[in-house]
Amino acid sequence: MTHDRYVLRYAAGSDVGRRRQVNEDSLYASSSLLAVADGIGGQPHGEVASATAVDVLRELDVDLRRIDLTGVDLAATLAGVVKSIDARLTEVASQEPTTEGMGTTLTVLMFDGVEFAAAHVGDSRGYLLREGGLRRLTRDHTLVQALVEDGRVAAEDADSHPRRSLLMKALQTTGSSDPDIWTFKAKPGDRYLLCSDGLSGPVSEATLRDVLAAIREPADVIPELIRLANEGGGPDNITCVVADVVAAPGAAPRPADG
Repeated sequence: MTHDRYVLRYAAGSDVGRRRQVNEDSLYASSSLLAVADGIGGQPHGEVASATAVDVLRELDVDLRRIDLTGVDLAATLAGVVKSIDARLTEVASQEPTTEGMGTTLTVLMFDGVEFAAAHVGDSRGYLLREGGLRRLTRDHTLVQALVEDGRVAAEDADSHPRRSLLMKALQTTGSSDPDIWTFKAKPGDRYLLCSDGLSGPVSEATLRDVLAAIREPADVIPELIRLANEGGGPDNITCVVADVVAAPGAAPRPADG
């Protein structure tokens, strides 16, 4: 069975925000990989941890460009990459003891032209804008999210909870991060947003939806999202990747219905 193939039109950006001195976020964006990593604040060398995660993804992307992704098990590939990041973090910490305990979130999409695989650990987020509606793709691995699911904290109070940033899962030097991994089909017209909590914290999902729906080009969406996060106080580093699924160049037009 043949499938329509698509490509990604994407843009990405990062900003230190208004209250931090160091940007501990890292990002990666290419035709086959999109990722946001947020170094854990309050621990040493968060920027090293997030950059290390992205370094491993960059190495993967070099390999991906050499092969035909048709038939590749994307989910298994991403699971292996996360294990490689765990191992790399452990290796870095063994070489530089001051980095012991460092950690990072990671939200990543891998794309083969037909299907996506996603891997997620931490509280960075992935969103899908489809036909004007915004849906969160990821689950925050935080104490507060667990309390919401247990019915001990109201969902509407989660974003203002004093312990909302306390992570239950992250990529760390201890390894065994246990990410969420899943796959789904690409659909033309879909728009994806990956972001650190420096965006999703101060900017409501309703506002995210409005901006993603209103601005046509991904390259124009990024500065507007960063502006809104800083306008909301810029309490953390702000990092976002926006990608649209579009028909591959030269693809035959789909037959019109009746």
